[in-house]
Amino acid sequence: MTLDTNQFRLLPSVDELLRTPPGEALSAAFSRPLTASALRFCLAEARDKIRAGGLCPSSESLLAAAELQLQQRFLPHLRPVINATGVIINTNLGRAPLSLEALQAVDRISTGYSNLEYDVEAGMRGSRHTHVEQVLKDLTGAEAALVTNNNAAAVLLGLSALALGHEVVISRGQLVEIGGGFRVPDVLRQSGCQLVEVGTTNRTRIADYAAAITERTAILLSVHPSNFLITGFTESTSIAELAELAHARDLLVMDDLGSGCLLNCEKYGLSHEPTPQESLEAGADVVCFSGDKLLGGPQAGILVGKAAVIARLAKHPLMRAVRIDKMTLAALETTLRHYQRGEAETKIPIWRMISTPTEKLIQRVDSWVQQLKQHGITARTQVGMSTIGGGSLPGETLPTTLLALDADSVPYALDTLSQRLRAHTTPVITRILHDTLLLDPRTVLEEQDTEVVSALLTLLA
Repeated sequence: MTLDTNQFRLLPSVDELLRTPPGEALSAAFSRPLTASALRFCLAEARDKIRAGGLCPSSESLLAAAELQLQQRFLPHLRPVINATGVIINTNLGRAPLSLEALQAVDRISTGYSNLEYDVEAGMRGSRHTHVEQVLKDLTGAEAALVTNNNAAAVLLGLSALALGHEVVISRGQLVEIGGGFRVPDVLRQSGCQLVEVGTTNRTRIADYAAAITERTAILLSVHPSNFLITGFTESTSIAELAELAHARDLLVMDDLGSGCLLNCEKYGLSHEPTPQESLEAGADVVCFSGDKLLGGPQAGILVGKAAVIARLAKHPLMRAVRIDKMTLAALETTLRHYQRGEAETKIPIWRMISTPTEKLIQRVDSWVQQLKQHGITARTQVGMSTIGGGSLPGETLPTTLLALDADSVPYALDTLSQRLRAHTTPVITRILHDTLLLDPRTVLEEQDTEVVSALLTLLA
């Protein structure tokens, strides 16, 4: 192969390209230094192609390649995806999506000043903790409430303020590991307390707690094992039993519920999930739970309980390190108001998903199948199961109807199709099972149906 050195001479300089109208437009949009850097990269690629026997690209194609590179460089790293996996509270995909009203509340608060720590009526400094306290008290029956940036922080704050240098008694069956490899015992030890493990993995009785109490004991702790089940020969101790024992010994009971459900899950064909209101009624002094799991709001750690106990937490120095920000507060308050108004099923996305009847899911998937069929794409419906996920209601499923694309009906390997769906403008996240690519409409927001079909048509039509 003879190298045509004339092709190198035809390449424009970076300065020449920058002076063209498209080059000036790119400089205005992305800055001159970044545009120049992108053009140098594209020119280097062009030289490599010429060395391989190719021709000199036009100035237009060089500028177009630079523009594409700059656009890709400035794509937000954190961006929306479409969850077609059937896992409702999908930790990897951001857990609970917010309601439209919660998003609007965030927008209102974040684009201007607010009364975050200002008492408008008194005309003086206020507290950020007052904005959701009353609604939490109304919903749970607590005497007081406090909010942190996540539930691990809530537990850490509670133990640091109430048990520093003292013993905390916990069942061995509740020493769980949560997502990301974080272990509850490790989190608890950071509070400066000493864990005292009682009972066995599968059976812990109230007598085990009683035998472990010493003059150094401060708290009897219960941790809801929300991401696993122990079945068979088991026995556990209720919050009511713990409260009776603790209060007789002048100790506190702390209940870490993890997920934090305010509704009756059994209404939707699911197992019972302990609620904060049940725990408080049973005698717990402080209850911790998440804002972004079964509550369906933003990431937050919520503490509700006795007024004197919550007051100790609010005054602790660690509170400032784990406090909630104004945008999260806005989203959380709006989410809680949905419960207060009795509209969780219609407004909060995860509860809309959980409560959606199978008949409606069938209608949506049938519509997807028909739209694909009109373009010669073979797809079918398949009975399946959606899962709750997010460390909530382990093993619990809901019946659903899936869109199924079989391996022999698509022009790509299923792994390739899955990858290309993830590379779509709005990535579509699916799952593959038994040589079939599956999309679950339960976790696809209804307003995303058109985008899902469009992504499939783009790749398969």
